[in-house]
Amino acid sequence: MKKLYFDHVATNPLDPAVLDAMMPYFKEEFGNPLSVYEYGARAKNAIEEAREKVAGLVNAKAAEIIFTANGAEANNFALRGIALARQNEGKHILVSRMEHHSILNTARFLEKSGFAVTYLPVDKKGLVDPDTVKKSITDQTTLISVTHASSEVGTIEPIKEIVKVAKERNVIVHTDAVATTGNIPVDVQDLGVDLLTMTAHQFYGPKGAAALFVKQGMRIVPLIYGGIQESGRRAGTENVPAIVGMGKAAEIAKAELGKRIEYLRPLRDRIIDTMAGVENVVLTGDRQNRLPAHASFCVEFIEGEAMLLLLSAKGVFSASGSACSSKALKASPVLLAMGIPSGLAQGSIVFSLGMGNAPEDVDHLVTEFPAVIKRLREISPYAQGWGDRDEAGECKLP
Repeated sequence: MKKLYFDHVATNPLDPAVLDAMMPYFKEEFGNPLSVYEYGARAKNAIEEAREKVAGLVNAKAAEIIFTANGAEANNFALRGIALARQNEGKHILVSRMEHHSILNTARFLEKSGFAVTYLPVDKKGLVDPDTVKKSITDQTTLISVTHASSEVGTIEPIKEIVKVAKERNVIVHTDAVATTGNIPVDVQDLGVDLLTMTAHQFYGPKGAAALFVKQGMRIVPLIYGGIQESGRRAGTENVPAIVGMGKAAEIAKAELGKRIEYLRPLRDRIIDTMAGVENVVLTGDRQNRLPAHASFCVEFIEGEAMLLLLSAKGVFSASGSACSSKALKASPVLLAMGIPSGLAQGSIVFSLGMGNAPEDVDHLVTEFPAVIKRLREISPYAQGWGDRDEAGECKLP
């Protein structure tokens, strides 16, 4: 049975060219970048070359790129680092309800540490309203963090507009661009952000390498203390092979970005258009303003975990926005924040495409997925009218 992978928002396979670039740094080029002799110098040069390539992907300066181990670390670094650096100016931050747990949980930590946090609402498409941001800013606000795009519903946020209202009040803006960097054009100069998170494995690079863009001149308190690595802002011996791999992946992504979008968007649209004809299946997120390889739905009467299991048995691997797939039987906070009823949110499913997906893979998916839905509804007590419903007796998007 052929295995079809439709979960590229979770991670991507390593590009063979990236692996080739990394291999010497596992073997002969094993030096510590802080060593003063030739082994260290070559490792240090490799890191700086990678830094230039990553900076080039987002139109930043090399000195503005700080390498981290993963996107979660970079998000923690951004929020805690800026909040602490500016706490004498104010102790109020804004984050959206669409954020990754690494943002939301860091915000909760800051709340326990004496900071005030406002959680920005979103509309039914998952969009943050810049006017709401403007009204939420106070004289104590020092930082705003809004994701560039949701990996769960694919909606791309109006970051430029949010930055505009933030700068009117001298508020710093961070965006989690893990889902977008290497997948759509990301330009820190155009967006106007002060900090931006990205991670290598989202654009066919290795796990264990990520980066935080920090605008030149920005004060930030380190998350990890120790040595002088990363200009004293992130201590610890660098993961040279992974950093080299991230640089190579960034170089390839920059060169191939247009081709990737042109290839993947029609495949995404085929999935969305096909599912539009299936009864009681609702697209989540914004139809037009979304990631080019992302299709997400809520399916009435069925739990996400059941769909994942039956699809997996057919060799199709995807994800559910419902946390039930992580053993926690509750609806996704992102979907609930969008106003989706809990019962419907339990039936979320996400298909995210990559360059390894062929058109015939999508043909197979759009054939098998409606059949899975039909089979599960035949055995669902909710489809037979049992169980709790909303006041109108239905589970519909607002």
